Amino acid sequence: MGVGMGETLADEGVTLALLVDRAAAALGGVDARREAEALVAAALHIGRATLLAHPERRIAGEALARVQDWIGRRARGEPLAYLAGEREFWSLPIRVTPAVLVPRPETEELVACALALGGDGERAIVDLGTGSGCIALAIAHERPHWRVTATDASRAALGVARANAAALGLDHIEFLHGDWYAPLTGRHFDLVVSNPPYVAEDDAALDDLALRHEPRGALTPGGDGLAALRQIIDGAPRVLRPGGWIVLEHGADQARDVAALLVARGFTHVRCAPDLAGHERVTSGGLPSNTTGLP
Repeated sequence: MGVGMGETLADEGVTLALLVDRAAAALGGVDARREAEALVAAALHIGRATLLAHPERRIAGEALARVQDWIGRRARGEPLAYLAGEREFWSLPIRVTPAVLVPRPETEELVACALALGGDGERAIVDLGTGSGCIALAIAHERPHWRVTATDASRAALGVARANAAALGLDHIEFLHGDWYAPLTGRHFDLVVSNPPYVAEDDAALDDLALRHEPRGALTPGGDGLAALRQIIDGAPRVLRPGGWIVLEHGADQARDVAALLVARGFTHVRCAPDLAGHERVTSGGLPSNTTGLP
């Protein structure tokens, strides 16, 4: 006789194999099986290899209740990263809460571009709208001799970012509270990077169950989705040193608009790099070395 997912099996428990089957059935979708394995492994604090090697292991009591709770919450759209409290980014464990966006693999292209443009010398870099801090943390991890500053208008987000920096032992990152450039008066940098909100207000993607759990203000600035990008591009020449660079993540259909905004603001060598899926996702531009006194 089968056992319903909500029943308590304090004595005999449920096998790992059956838990994965139930999770996959509840989640559905093309990658349901792999996601189910990740969910069950994370909920039980075991590796995926252990999960697959011991499908007969029985789970009961609080551990079983936790897995069942996670299955239900994930089926209702709550991101697995929020359930687990962590997401890997640039091979670093990044703590996440509903106060910050879940780091995406495509954002690693922004980090790669920033590292390539910055070179190996000493640099001062600012990450605008840092959120979980994943971009600043990845760059600081790769370039410990760079001076890294990160800003965010959300105190809760900065709390998450600071905790991540402390956990990773990256104590050379300065975190400042404020909207975009507001906390940076009188300061200058060699590199500006940002993954700002860029989803258009009427984009159907915002109706996705998972996105409903993430901070909406970090997803969309409203309107056509370009407002934050316009503001960042407009202010960049005032904080960039001559010869400095700006690197921006944006929507897959916004590359041409972002490039045009950069050129109009005086940037040169504007180019776009594709993400892992081949979408134009990260655009960079350089401030001419003979630039002086841009308003």
